[in-house]
Amino acid sequence: MSYMRIATHPRIFDSPLAPDEALGNVTALLALPHVRIVAEQDGFLDAYRHVTANQVIRGNLVPDAQLAAILFQHGVRTLYTRDRDFRKFAFFDVRDPFLP
Repeated sequence: MSYMRIATHPRIFDSPLAPDEALGNVTALLALPHVRIVAEQDGFLDAYRHVTANQVIRGNLVPDAQLAAILFQHGVRTLYTRDRDFRKFAFFDVRDPFLP
């Protein structure tokens, strides 16, 4: 859903994708044999509290914190992203995929 939000956003792209086109991209990605969906599991709120401890989470940081908690629940500790907000979550090793 984060991809859908960004890929279709007219303030991010001059020519954003149409919702059906973006959803088609997601469908194609999920059809790959090595791709799986991760979602909130039992104990999600405890994970959310853990990854957001000692931080003020509000506004646009809320969905990032939700995603961080989901990834934490699934054991993801390295994240390739240009989004600097994820550096606020200490358990991540955040790497910019465009830097050497």
